[in-house]
Amino acid sequence: MVAPARSHSPPAAQAGREAEEPPTSYRFRTPGREDGQVMWRLVKENGVLEPNSPYCYILLADHFSDTCVMVDGPHGPVGFVAGYVPPKMPDTVFVWQIGIAPSERGAGLGSKLLDALLDAPGCAEVRFVLATVTPSNTASEKLFQAFARRHGAPCEVPDTFGEDLFPGANHEAERVFRIGPLARQNREEIAVETFEKHESNVRSYCRSFPTVFTKAKDHRLWDDVGREYVDFFAGAGALNYGHNNAKLKRAVIDYMEGDGVLHSLDMATEAKGRFLERFNEVILQPRGLEYKIMFPGPTGTNAVEAALKLARKVKGREGIISFTNAFHGMTLGSLAITGNAFKRAGAGVSLNHATVMPFDRYVDDDFQSLDFMDQMLRDGGSGVDVPAAAIVECVQGEGGLNAARMSWLKRLAEICTEHDILLIVDDIQAGCGRTGTFFSFEPAGIEPDIICLSKSIGGIGLPFAITLMKPEHDVFAPGEHNGTFRGHNLAFVAATAALDYWTDDKLSKEVQAKSEKIRRAIEDLIERHPGLEAEHRGRGFMQGFATSDPELAGKICAEAFKNGLIMETSGPDSEVVKIMPPLTIDDIGLEKGLKILARAVETVVPASDKRPTTDAA
Repeated sequence: MVAPARSHSPPAAQAGREAEEPPTSYRFRTPGREDGQVMWRLVKENGVLEPNSPYCYILLADHFSDTCVMVDGPHGPVGFVAGYVPPKMPDTVFVWQIGIAPSERGAGLGSKLLDALLDAPGCAEVRFVLATVTPSNTASEKLFQAFARRHGAPCEVPDTFGEDLFPGANHEAERVFRIGPLARQNREEIAVETFEKHESNVRSYCRSFPTVFTKAKDHRLWDDVGREYVDFFAGAGALNYGHNNAKLKRAVIDYMEGDGVLHSLDMATEAKGRFLERFNEVILQPRGLEYKIMFPGPTGTNAVEAALKLARKVKGREGIISFTNAFHGMTLGSLAITGNAFKRAGAGVSLNHATVMPFDRYVDDDFQSLDFMDQMLRDGGSGVDVPAAAIVECVQGEGGLNAARMSWLKRLAEICTEHDILLIVDDIQAGCGRTGTFFSFEPAGIEPDIICLSKSIGGIGLPFAITLMKPEHDVFAPGEHNGTFRGHNLAFVAATAALDYWTDDKLSKEVQAKSEKIRRAIEDLIERHPGLEAEHRGRGFMQGFATSDPELAGKICAEAFKNGLIMETSGPDSEVVKIMPPLTIDDIGLEKGLKILARAVETVVPASDKRPTTDAA
């Protein structure tokens, strides 16, 4: 049943009020669980709607949030529309209730809520709207008829719920209003043509995922034809907290609506100050860490370039040790310490002042790569000069999901100390909780001299990067390293809000538990499909499997995409299938994505396929 959009003021009084007062600024948003009690209160205040139990509204705001809309006025929530998509009618949204605060009636808010409902994440495929209205509720009847006219769609009354269906209740019959089909714009052909015509040939991900995305929420995306996708890509690690995280989005929107400073270079702003205090309070102090925080620019490679320059200044040496299959960025300094031959070739110039050493288990499990590195540094005849720093990823996200053992990381830190070398950890992709702890190196018990963070440090996908340095290494002169966009205040706001996830160990434990599910799923795939000739890679929420044939990984990811799963490959030959969902994905979403992946593997490499065998003579 839908409440009538009536007003307690006569029309003339309304017109006079509207002429004298500025229009109210409304903000439409997806509800969260905490909005359930607000919805219940709005229904109680309405005086016309039949209230359900408070628990019902909590479930609507939580489990059906993708098909519900809240609207906020200047002083808080003033209305909502609650709907759901019936399982047997995926192209239809049933409008359960519309509740509007008495103070807002007569402002056309019911119409605005219905329009906003069509833009809700769960309504991307909707072509029809259903609602039930009692015969005496002429205001709601007019509301839906006006909605139908506005969208150029027919409005029918195909059915009625008679009074006899409501035993023991003094309840009017409910007429079913059916509006549709609605004209939903299909922009795919135009949009794809636009990209091919105007965007550079260097574009890549739109080739892997050949559709036009229009909406995203938590671990899901929708394209312009309403198809839903589970996201096992998470913005290449920039969306640890999911798409349009409600808490983080609200913080950003509130800051903008309050005319907070957006661009400030490195001037002191309230947003930056709060981030600095909160990061120290939530992340550094509980771990017994002490670092100065530098804002080098908004990208990961900015953080790396700053770290390299700083290390060279601190030690007065030029060289940097990096490791096989490393990836540190696309600017020249970062490319010099990157292993991927294709990326390096794009530099167009010589890449110098870097020495490559073998990563953990690069040769095999028995080869002691750090003993080799230590000997090269000790031997005056090795041709290897003592560098300013060694830079390492604890899990090589782009290099093939190679995860260093904790014992290897400890030994690396010891060697750096013995040879007076700074240790830099590039935690741009593996940090911010992706391996289960905020920093990927925490289980090793080491304290790097410099730490690079970007991607998910921005909270909601906003460009942001920081370079952490031990206080004794804070030697840059004012302005010696700078950038126009190092004061990204929206990112400060989102990042500060995201730190609330780390005030306790709840998220960390959830990541670790779900990581075990991912590991078991991968091991099961490998066991059931010997034709893959695969091995498990990675840890935490950056896991996957390497295939013997590099083409298989690409085919599996392409097949998964056809069935509604977004994921990418990794490794120097794109031979690794990479699973990297948002940390906040729920069990249902994770299991759905893993099932789609399993079907994709089965399609590309059926379980009956066996490894070729050679009979003994």
